[in-house]
Parts: sequence; structure tokens; C-alpha cells
Amino acid sequence: MSIERPVAPNPYDYLPATESFTVTSADVSDGHPLKDDQVADRGNTSPQLSWSDAPEGTKSFVVTCFDPDAPTPSGFWHWVLVDIPAGVTSLETGGASGDLPGKAFHVRNDGGGTGFMGAAPPPGDHPHRYFFVVHAVGEDSLGVDESASPAVVSFNLAFKTLGRAILHGTFQH
Repeated sequence: MSIERPVAPNPYDYLPATESFTVTSADVSDGHPLKDDQVADRGNTSPQLSWSDAPEGTKSFVVTCFDPDAPTPSGFWHWVLVDIPAGVTSLETGGASGDLPGKAFHVRNDGGGTGFMGAAPPPGDHPHRYFFVVHAVGEDSLGVDESASPAVVSFNLAFKTLGRAILHGTFQH
């Protein structure tokens, strides 16, 4: 069976428009291949992320990593960290597996676990894009719990996001 197919569009182009702000990383260079640490079978470590200039009224953040290029109709969620306090403006390398700030928590990724799941595209597939997005939320809590799916988190973000900061890396086996 071939997995040849067209490249998926940038999914964030199809969401309601929001303000943008800045996200940077010591581990991810925008538009460039991920470091081995962020690949599932080479380190499986969440990247360092820092953000600034979030929109006025931001009360919390959600951090996600989404691969729209997975050979599924719904892409693949690699990381969903919810309810990060507004005073937090960075996560250290590997921070997804350590103590989380405030009342922050993970929802299950599409691999079935909690926390960060590194890049793992099928061998021979075209390069996949991994969108690391910091969502500025206008409420202290997104209003979901640990049992929510990434799709439910994303649905809630469509209505509660004040701004998005987007950085993406790539990977191909």
C-alpha cells in the first residue's frame, strides 16, 4: 500500500483569525528539521519554548504540537498541555515530563500517552511538519479536564483563543 498523497494545508490558516505573538526555541528552528531529541525513537524530548508579547487579557496558555501530514484524515496530535498560568512564558527542554506549572495538565496525545510524543512519520513518507503552537487564552482555565481529547481542546481553543504563536519543525525518516 502506498501512502503517497498531497501535502496537507497549514491547518492554522483555516481557524478563526487571532492576534499573533512571538514564540522562539533553543531546540526548534522554524521551518527546519527537528533535532534528534524531538524524534520519538531518538530522544522523545519536548523542546524548549519561550513566548512573549501575548495579547492583552491573556489569562492562561495552551501549548500544542500537531502534525497535519500524518496519513490520517485528522492529522496527529503529539502534545497538548492545557491551563498554563499566564505568568509562565517558557518551558524548558524536557519540561513536558517534569513538574508542570500551576494547574497545568496534559491531555492524551494521539499515541495514547500523556506528555510529549516525538516525531514518528512512516518511513519513506514525505517530510512531516510539526506545528508547535502557544495559544493565549482569555480565561484562567480552558474548561476541559484530563479526559478531553485533543480535538475537544482544539474546539474550545477556537472560541477562547486571543492569539497564537506558531513555530514549526520538520522530520522525515
